[in-house]
Amino acid sequence: MSKSSKTKQMIGALEYGSMPELGISNLVMRVDTGAATSSLHVDNIEEFERDNERWIRFDIHPDIHDVARKVRCESKVLSQKKIKSSTADRQRRYVINTRLQMGTRSWKIKLTLTDRSEMTYLMLLGRQAMVGKFYVDPEYEFILPAQS
Repeated sequence: MSKSSKTKQMIGALEYGSMPELGISNLVMRVDTGAATSSLHVDNIEEFERDNERWIRFDIHPDIHDVARKVRCESKVLSQKKIKSSTADRQRRYVINTRLQMGTRSWKIKLTLTDRSEMTYLMLLGRQAMVGKFYVDPEYEFILPAQS
């Protein structure tokens, strides 16, 4: 067992995550070790320029039970990436960096923005965001506490 593996925490197939830079707390995320990148469902993406850099505005509906509630966010664009979706479609997605909080941990992740309206969960946590931090036991859900 390597030294870094001793600091890893166990998480389940579903966990809560907060993204304070986007104004989102306790979003239910599906943990997916089969997906390389993490993705978040957003609507109404608008590209604009700020200080000679590419930025986007977008809406997030953080409460799956209250779709009328939305949060308008802005973020600098890190890149655009071609992604093969779960339905084998190739999509061009914006990639942003944002802080993710899970339990007592907080770190920056790369996040692709897409339309996940046909999916059960608004966010998918991919393996690149979990490397060195977690073990996944799909038998369990919500091992880590929600943010207070």
